[in-house]
Amino acid sequence: MDEPEFLFELRVCRWAEQHWPPTGDRDPDSSVLVARQLGIRSRRYDTLVFECDTAALDARGVLGEDRLESDMLHVLTNAPSSYGYYRDVLPDPGYSWSHVRETIHDADARGLIDTRRDGNRIEIRRRYRYPDWVNRVIAIENKPDLSASAADALVDQIERDVALGLADEVWIATETTDEKVSPALFERLPVEAGILAVGDEVNVAWNATTLAPEERGTRILDRPDGGSYDQSAARFEYADPDWKREKRRRIAERAYERGWRSYVETMRPDCRAFELRSPDTPLPYCRAKERHVTAAECRHACESFAPEPPAWRSNGWPIDGGPGRGYTRLLARQRSRRR
Repeated sequence: MDEPEFLFELRVCRWAEQHWPPTGDRDPDSSVLVARQLGIRSRRYDTLVFECDTAALDARGVLGEDRLESDMLHVLTNAPSSYGYYRDVLPDPGYSWSHVRETIHDADARGLIDTRRDGNRIEIRRRYRYPDWVNRVIAIENKPDLSASAADALVDQIERDVALGLADEVWIATETTDEKVSPALFERLPVEAGILAVGDEVNVAWNATTLAPEERGTRILDRPDGGSYDQSAARFEYADPDWKREKRRRIAERAYERGWRSYVETMRPDCRAFELRSPDTPLPYCRAKERHVTAAECRHACESFAPEPPAWRSNGWPIDGGPGRGYTRLLARQRSRRR
């Protein structure tokens, strides 16, 4: 049985966490944060690698483990160092000021800003400066079995990623067969996209071209299907650098909260048959099925699901909260260490 893309994706995430960048040594002042299945409304990335300034990443940790949404970021990045009336010191957000007030109260409750009242006026000042903790964003599309037909289906999306330039680099990770990469990759995919050949080791089959996320990008809205009689024009619009900068920051915040080990939150580690089994990567394993399983398979509707006895969870046997909660805490600790 071929390995499902979900498990392949977890292996790529673990490799990236340990060995990124693939073409050279990691900067001693840089850290790597890896997340999976994140993106914007129109695009979900399989794997995202964030090259971070280590000191700035530590400073981000002071703000807590939960993500900071765009409205919270608007307040934090614009709050002044000395008290001021919030409507005077914050730029017009483009939405209701009443929502801004709610965000201010939330930020105050989380200890992110200071507030005081001057009559009916709410004044704010920043407690921490929001750090610019992400240096580069790397997008990886995981396709373990990439045949010629699969490459045709993928090429449109990769061309859109390259044109938009939201990430600094775009890569495709594929399983090697007899230590070779399908020629379909080189023939059909944009030359700007890099190719990672994943086997017992991960090798660079084609280096990615550095894109320009700080410049205006092109968002492809529609394009002709390429038929012999198709003469329709492609439709596109430009994505300005400010939009791209905001999207990168929002994606980075979601990645900071979730990482790539959050898959256990959609699985059933409280099943007697659930294990984390792998020599170097915590891959979910089912003793009932006698193989590694995907998140789609490991759910309550599974016919092999056997819940842990209540005594395991209430009496702390064999570890506090039972094995399932133990696995969950293990992955949470690993995720926290990466942050």
